[in-house]
Amino acid sequence: MAPTTDTVSNLIGGEAVPAASGEWLDKLRPADGTLLCRLARSGADDVAAAVSAAREAQRSWAERTAVERGEIVRELALRLRDRRDDASEIVVAETGKRLELALAETDAAVEMGLFVAGEGRRSYGRTTTASMPHRTVLTVRQPLGVAGLVMSFNTPLPNIAWKALPAVFCGNAAVVKPSEHTPASARLFGELALEAGLPPGVLNVVQGIGAEAGAALVEHPDVDLVSFTGSAETGRRINEAAARRLAKVCLELGGKNALVVCDDADLENAVRWALASAFSNAGQRCASASRLVVFDAVYDAFRERLVGEASALRAEPVISEASLDRILEAVERAASEGATVLCGGERLDRPGWYLSPTVIEGAAPDSDISCTELFGPVTLLHRVHDLDEAIALVNDSPYGLTAAIHTASLHRAMRFAEKAQAGVVVVNAGTHGSEPHMGFGGVKQSGTGWREAGVEALDVYSDLKVVSLIADPALI
Repeated sequence: MAPTTDTVSNLIGGEAVPAASGEWLDKLRPADGTLLCRLARSGADDVAAAVSAAREAQRSWAERTAVERGEIVRELALRLRDRRDDASEIVVAETGKRLELALAETDAAVEMGLFVAGEGRRSYGRTTTASMPHRTVLTVRQPLGVAGLVMSFNTPLPNIAWKALPAVFCGNAAVVKPSEHTPASARLFGELALEAGLPPGVLNVVQGIGAEAGAALVEHPDVDLVSFTGSAETGRRINEAAARRLAKVCLELGGKNALVVCDDADLENAVRWALASAFSNAGQRCASASRLVVFDAVYDAFRERLVGEASALRAEPVISEASLDRILEAVERAASEGATVLCGGERLDRPGWYLSPTVIEGAAPDSDISCTELFGPVTLLHRVHDLDEAIALVNDSPYGLTAAIHTASLHRAMRFAEKAQAGVVVVNAGTHGSEPHMGFGGVKQSGTGWREAGVEALDVYSDLKVVSLIADPALI
């Protein structure tokens, strides 16, 4: 029997259905630890039903033109814009983030929809010639089939929009497995998709735990593409499982992103961007600035400003008790190894899961805290002598997602852009802030080389078919 509190069911074939097991999971508010809702605890049977519905719906959906599919994606974006306030309030309740940030994220999801919809008018292939006389070669985009989309909790609506909208635009059907921490925002997105005219079964939502519903989706033989955003550890397991059946895999994984401050930097601007990159959204960004690499000549002045302003920031909750405990353990271990906690590092004495913004210095570059993504409001200060040393430290990481440099020198900026091992490089701003028209992704353990958002997303969610047209002048 379903609980009496709000319940978030699966969306399969256009219908809200509970998990086949009848089990539910509690979703607590990060801001105070109280019960927000219960979500379906789905398993392999639920995933199989969703994949079957997607497979059935995809055939006729793929027959529609890219222009028509784009029009429905646009309508979905406009309906989300109309529900901006409601959607943002759901995100606030689920994540504990400030309403201002949630509103901006909802706007970003809308913009992604409008951008993808525009591709309905310019879903280009290419045309070329060949060595054979009277032969013309062209390429056309083809849908893959069923896309399994597994995503993180940190920016719930943009995360779904970045994957689901290009997936369905390209003629695929999708099964979305949202984080168990953000079930209600995924439910709203699925409902709006139906209202916008997306046929039932083209977009399905399966709630539950990653190890149960997520793993079943990744391993299902009828899922043609797996797209995942999350930790490198989980991404590695997904890649291994999908590789056994040669499924296409797009992984956008973690980062240990560095923001470099040179001796000619505008320190006020550098501090402002360092604080925003490290601590906004409680540091729960794959593109957060978790390493601040500062030239010796300005290190003391930068540190004084940074610590003073970080100490005055209003703390935001992390997503769960388990996440908070894991971050605190990492900070305590770093301190026991000789690092110095300059500010923060403590759980706040209040309901919910709050860690005060934390700045650490003196951690060895090869220490665990310097190499592991924490996904929380913690950043490390590193001192270097010059640009070469800064670049070496930036690249001394298993990750390569984003990097930033603050300098007045075009020459330094260009050198950094050339040599930093990262998928995204920013000059005189933060390590975060990608937009819908910008391809986003990383190198090394930050991903598998694909880029989501931008026109590059079309390469993730479609295949190219090469067509040769051979004419015979004798038949004219």
